[in-house]
Amino acid sequence: MDAHKNSISASPTSAHANSVFAHVVRAPEDPILGVTVAYNKDQSPLKLNLGVGAYRTEEGKPLVLNVVRKAEQLLVNDMSRVKEYLPIVGLADFNKLSARLILGADSPAIQENRITTVQCLSGTGSLRVGGEFLAKHYHERTIYIPQPTWGNHTKVFTLAGLTVKSYRYYDPATRGLNFQGLLEDLRSAPAGAIVLLHACAHNPTGVDPTLEQWEQIRQLVRSRELLPFFDSAYQGFASGSLDGDAQSVRRFAADGGECLIAQSYAKNMGLYGERVGALSIVCKNADVASKVESQLKLVIRPMYSNPPIHGASIVATILKDRDLFNEWTIELKEMADRIISMRLQLFESLHAKD
Repeated sequence: MDAHKNSISASPTSAHANSVFAHVVRAPEDPILGVTVAYNKDQSPLKLNLGVGAYRTEEGKPLVLNVVRKAEQLLVNDMSRVKEYLPIVGLADFNKLSARLILGADSPAIQENRITTVQCLSGTGSLRVGGEFLAKHYHERTIYIPQPTWGNHTKVFTLAGLTVKSYRYYDPATRGLNFQGLLEDLRSAPAGAIVLLHACAHNPTGVDPTLEQWEQIRQLVRSRELLPFFDSAYQGFASGSLDGDAQSVRRFAADGGECLIAQSYAKNMGLYGERVGALSIVCKNADVASKVESQLKLVIRPMYSNPPIHGASIVATILKDRDLFNEWTIELKEMADRIISMRLQLFESLHAKD
């Protein structure tokens, strides 16, 4: 018995020494989020975090929009609200209003009921759900992404089951769009290939096509039967105009063709930690849209089952109330204008020191 007790008492030490995970190597920090880790460790009072794209006040503090606080207060005071599970596709009002926000209330796709929208975990989750749906149900599993692009795009789509290739986008020599290179690469892509397009405020370059260039891109994409997948992370945050920043998407959604749209409310409502996003798929007709939604449910169910309710309720509360919506657009424009002004000041200061 004593020997048995000794063997038991010694087992935790031996188990720790021979962990079944002992072979696991330490992974490097995420190149984007890792900057925040380093920032938090730095003791300098002069430090400034330029890594994560999150809006900050003059004091360097996170900003919660006044309209968001008002919406939250309304939700808290509503005693009829419960914490029950949402449907797999999420909050119905949120989905309907998100589609209207990006496509416009007069969108043919909405009027003809040929769009399905599902609530996802911010922009990243929307991209992942869309990627897995395409890997399962679309005949071409190659997606072309701009060079450069957001660092997470390649990982998201690769793990979703797609093959990732790139097309020329930014020209370092002109610090502008390599439009001819973009057209050549998309023209050379196999028919049916998926093409990732940044709706506005291209990350990380900030370089966007003009409306005339967008029209040429649309014509090429449709003539080559490519499938556009829009990443809309900054609607209203680029120019200060929600409608203006959605023009690229609306051109594609209005021509009768199909496309995917990933939306995020992290930036334009400051809901970073709430993880609020939506995936919309514009289809040829209502019957196809209904079938697509049924398959999106099968993607979401084993992934995270159903989305969180709080952040989506904030968005829906703001979007469906005219006064709150107007207040949001004012705050949004103030943020966008300040960003534009600060960038100009930074440019002028750097130029003066050159």
